[in-house]
Amino acid sequence: MKIAEECVGCIVNQSQRVADAIHANEMLKKRLLEHVSAMSEKFSFELSPPEIAADVYEAMAEIAQKEDLYDEVKRISTQKAQSFVPFLKEKLQSSDNKLLTATKIAVAGNVIDLAAAVEFDLEEELEKIFHTEFSHNDFTRLTQELQSAKKVVILGDNVGEHIFDYLFVETLQELFSDIEIYYMVRGCPIINDVTLKEAKEAGFDKLCHLVDSGVNTPGFAYNRATKEAQELFDSADLVISKGMGNYECLSPTHRKNVCFLLKVKCNVVAASLGKEVGDIICKLV
Repeated sequence: MKIAEECVGCIVNQSQRVADAIHANEMLKKRLLEHVSAMSEKFSFELSPPEIAADVYEAMAEIAQKEDLYDEVKRISTQKAQSFVPFLKEKLQSSDNKLLTATKIAVAGNVIDLAAAVEFDLEEELEKIFHTEFSHNDFTRLTQELQSAKKVVILGDNVGEHIFDYLFVETLQELFSDIEIYYMVRGCPIINDVTLKEAKEAGFDKLCHLVDSGVNTPGFAYNRATKEAQELFDSADLVISKGMGNYECLSPTHRKNVCFLLKVKCNVVAASLGKEVGDIICKLV
């Protein structure tokens, strides 16, 4: 996906969110907003929103002299997500369809997104997710692909959401013991996306194969990934792509068997999918 006019305002508005997250004083807030506004005048409409965001956040980090702009917010998001784990484990244990429940849990976690135009409450989302149908529903096809797959790559998205992804991976391993699972994360801090640091803290390195994609974008931008990450992406039997950033980077994608799991949180992505903001998506291409 290439950026639309609506994306420009959204990316500029994120400078205010960064200022709030780092408790910036008025002078620093002004510098951040002015710099990002100036950058927006030169955005290339040949790039995806995550590729634009990578350059913007790199500039903001330099101005703020802070490598990880959302380190405090990510810590809080992780704690909040962990508080729901006992409830979610109980849901899984009592479920008649563990795979569907785990998939819904993985999608519910996708509401933790600091770059989204529309924000959703995690607790509220969990109350209704198990009774909500996928607006685009390729879950049956996903199940079939998992039954024959030997190597599955999961593209992680946001911190906090990764705690829910952990339960998803555990369930996949329980139901499909022959599958080799790779969990791929961002190459450096970008917005609130999951990196090796947060994934290791959650125990992914002991749960499955943990992979640093090398990308500096809030989405798997294939051309920015390491050679090893590209080869893994290409050779997997199935890629499960979490969230809007990965969808934006991989629409279109050069390979088959990519399953997009996400909550629609902006009008641009909604239009791309032919769906509505608030819909949940399980789309296999």
